[in-house]
Amino acid sequence: MSVEVPTGERGPAALVQSVDRALEILEFLAGRGEAGVTEIAAELGVHKSTAFRLVAVLEGRGFVEQLADRGKYRLGFGIVRLAGAAVAQLDLAQEGRRVCEELAADVGETVNVAILDSGRAVNVTQVRGSATISTHNWVGHGTPLHATSSGKVLLAYAAVPVRKEVLSDPLERFTEATVTDPDVLERQLSEIAVRGWGATVEELEIGLNAVAAPVRDPDGQVIAAVSVSGPSFRLSPESLDGLGSRVVAAADELSRRLGYFG
Repeated sequence: MSVEVPTGERGPAALVQSVDRALEILEFLAGRGEAGVTEIAAELGVHKSTAFRLVAVLEGRGFVEQLADRGKYRLGFGIVRLAGAAVAQLDLAQEGRRVCEELAADVGETVNVAILDSGRAVNVTQVRGSATISTHNWVGHGTPLHATSSGKVLLAYAAVPVRKEVLSDPLERFTEATVTDPDVLERQLSEIAVRGWGATVEELEIGLNAVAAPVRDPDGQVIAAVSVSGPSFRLSPESLDGLGSRVVAAADELSRRLGYFG
């Protein structure tokens, strides 16, 4: 958020204070329902011009809106958007955990749920299966889209600009099997969209294979991927087809729990 502050008050402390005041405005409007700039300035203990600048920034982001007939402000739909996103993430983590536990018990391997964030696949839930030896926790860690099963699935269903950006950048090589040719990756993404699941064979780490399938929100948009990963001696390339169908079933179950019934 960029907020203009008076000369002599610029600097990190002033910016933090401006953010704090903006949040105070949102809390004030949440409690009052609506208020004018004069009322807001009095509540914050600031000059009316300062309150107006803060409200203008919030209005520009859709967090507040002006009531044309009364000149007052109330919370805008930007708040609804953020609240909806927060609830969706909480639901994804909670319901994803349950699905991961069921799938991990079924296949005995590590199961993750990942989302697309800042050009990476970020794991938000992980459950280890009975056969898992590794203790590495991937929750909160970002992994490359082009070298992981979750990443490829998320990329296969991502918006065109996102795909173009990834395919236009150099693709880092992690192993000899890593796909670094954008044309080859593009073909793989098209195959994933048709087949409904994706896989990687020692593309991120030697000896590690994985399968992933898409998770959809109530509108049918792909918002996450469920994956199963394990050592190549257990998850052989020949076994990935059969595993793929089980991962798809788990991803579909999570989609249903999130409200998708397509």
